[in-house]
Amino acid sequence: MENIDTKDVPVLRRAAMDYLARREHSLHELKTKLIRKFPDLSSTLVLAVLSRLTIDGLQSDERYTESRIRYRLERGFGYLHIRNDLISKGVDPYLVDQMLHPDDDCWLHKARELIEKKLFSPADVPHRVLAFAGPEHKKLSRFLEARGFSQREIRVALDAVITL
Repeated sequence: MENIDTKDVPVLRRAAMDYLARREHSLHELKTKLIRKFPDLSSTLVLAVLSRLTIDGLQSDERYTESRIRYRLERGFGYLHIRNDLISKGVDPYLVDQMLHPDDDCWLHKARELIEKKLFSPADVPHRVLAFAGPEHKKLSRFLEARGFSQREIRVALDAVITL
């Protein structure tokens, strides 16, 4: 039997606000955490509390999406990785597609930045040679692919440092 008691609402709200005070959360993330923390409470009650937080402007999937995009981009991730990350966190794909654009120039810029960081550390000589299809080229290509960059972005970014 579910324990539905209005005295649980302030407890749920406080717990949700504690999570939100640390960082932005998607509605799905917050729901999952609260249900895990309070397994005896009704999921309907949890959703009602979360709905009120959204109405009050304390929880926003839009703010969460903006924050997560900025954070992941700063950490060197590409469009594909960030998009999949957001969707796995329960953000509506339509919202993700409104805020994240695959043809934005920032992806190519970030890929080039990562290549420069990998190739030209301060201890390196000023001009390092990277041969096409050599082991270092393949390693960089795999690295960028794992980071969520498209094949076009990888190719264009690597073309700038490849010697034939």
